Amino acid sequence: MALHQLLSVTIGVPNVAETARYYADFGLTPTTDGCFTTTDGGRQLSITYAPTRRMLEMHVGVDDTDDLGRIEANLHAMGISTVGHPNAIRAVDPINGVAVTAQIADRLIQTPGTLPHTNAPGRTERTNHRVTAFDRQHAVTPRRLGHAVLGTTDYLTSMKFFTEGIGFKVSDTIKSQGTFMRCSTDHHNLLVIQSPVNFLHHTAWQVDDIDDVGRGAKNMLEGHPERHVWGLGRHYAGSNFFWYLKDPAGNFSEYFSDIDCITDDALWKPEVLEGARGLFEWGPPMPPSFVHPDDLTAMMTGTHSP
Repeated sequence: MALHQLLSVTIGVPNVAETARYYADFGLTPTTDGCFTTTDGGRQLSITYAPTRRMLEMHVGVDDTDDLGRIEANLHAMGISTVGHPNAIRAVDPINGVAVTAQIADRLIQTPGTLPHTNAPGRTERTNHRVTAFDRQHAVTPRRLGHAVLGTTDYLTSMKFFTEGIGFKVSDTIKSQGTFMRCSTDHHNLLVIQSPVNFLHHTAWQVDDIDDVGRGAKNMLEGHPERHVWGLGRHYAGSNFFWYLKDPAGNFSEYFSDIDCITDDALWKPEVLEGARGLFEWGPPMPPSFVHPDDLTAMMTGTHSP
């Protein structure tokens, strides 16, 4: 595919310093110029001021200038203007205002982690000792940015901008509510959902395995129970394990592992998902605030505060 990675996002929040401290606790590494890095993905998060929480920018990776030319032609055919930069092209989603930059970038190569041996009926990989995950003393540090979820007041138009314009591919849809899209081999790098207001629902960050999903959440919740949103569970769309937490601006952040990998478009069969099946296969009951965040009404009326 022409697109190959979700490179980075910029989020806007009313309380920049407080939110930045949260993402440092989450395991991202701050840089001297205010960005945050992951172990494998490099500079992947920027936080800046905005009156209400939202996604401001997104960068995706392409291979070459031919890819940029196709994206430019597709966007112009849709009547969407573009701005060219050296080795990049930029356009804005006409609905939610997210500025998307497609840029030439090297493909990400990740070094495999050391996963614990697993025992299961009829398969004994670990004998005479406890699981090695118990030996992990280091803090959980996300490997890379995986995906973002955006609320948009017209998800079909936003979906067309990303698919017909930028070149994302559809993996699954939530009936009459949203579209899971990918710009890499991950099941999804973006989900746009119908919403009465444009906002950032969450960003998701890959860790090595289910143990690090749990360890990361445990560390984040020690002394901060108000950060908990939902988890531990396993999604149906994407199949990944998840645990959601909430930053001080109200955005959710997700530790995830074991997401579906789509390497051959012809072999993947998108589904139309309905109800809770589109969101999770197992886990604790989904809290109402996950679908309708507590501050959504305030954002609609302009009375939002973090």
